[in-house]
Amino acid sequence: MSAAATLVESLEPVRADPARAAILLDIDGTLAPIVRHADDASVPEPTRTQLIAVAKRYAVVGCISGRRSATARQMVSLGTIAYVGNHGAELLPPGGTEVQIDPEIAAYDRTVREFADAAYTPELQRLRVRTEDKQSIKAFHWRGAPDEAAAEHAVREIADDAQAAGLAIHWGRKVLEVRPPVEINKGRGVRRLLDGRDLAAGMYVGDDMTDLDAFAGLRGLVEEGRLGAAICVGVRSDETPPELEERADLLVDGPLGVRGLLMALAS
Repeated sequence: MSAAATLVESLEPVRADPARAAILLDIDGTLAPIVRHADDASVPEPTRTQLIAVAKRYAVVGCISGRRSATARQMVSLGTIAYVGNHGAELLPPGGTEVQIDPEIAAYDRTVREFADAAYTPELQRLRVRTEDKQSIKAFHWRGAPDEAAAEHAVREIADDAQAAGLAIHWGRKVLEVRPPVEINKGRGVRRLLDGRDLAAGMYVGDDMTDLDAFAGLRGLVEEGRLGAAICVGVRSDETPPELEERADLLVDGPLGVRGLLMALAS
């Protein structure tokens, strides 16, 4: 049996009834290759073409990203699908112009901003730690710093200070996020996006630790009887967390593998 045939069979729960299926995908490391500087990331046009075909076929198609939802939509350049940004804190519906922010999370905007402004010292600037404004979340990136070890050490000190100040922290690929002390994860975003929909199956595709929450959110809907079946797809790379491979129902190799997955879904 060919690998393509095996892939198609694995996707049968969602391919069987596209009108009652959801296809949800991470962006960085999934649709878009990981790059040295996050601002340079983009979705290759051949992948975008396949995503457009999938969007025309399935009931719900959305991108669940750690980036802000408007930034995610700009990266993907497809306005007909949904975007859940900031790990579930934001929702931008298909064709929408206004981002819907969870009010419980938004209440901490000023607190997180003031902490991040104070934490971004001249020393962090010298080490070339980069900051990212995600409204209720502030990120500190050290990927690509001249001395990544020193930059990481400085960022870990920020994490200690954030926790001492009563804020939450979250680690990603060479990035620290300082967050409000409330639940913020991609599983919450998946649930928010799919709430109230009559769906037979859903699929989530991701490559990082944050995507495990999306796996759990999708599977939780199945356990609660609100979704018929869930397929959790892990995207392999040199930095793939072992936990992702262990908890995935299916594995594909990098963004090229995701493109093949989209082709199988669209056929």
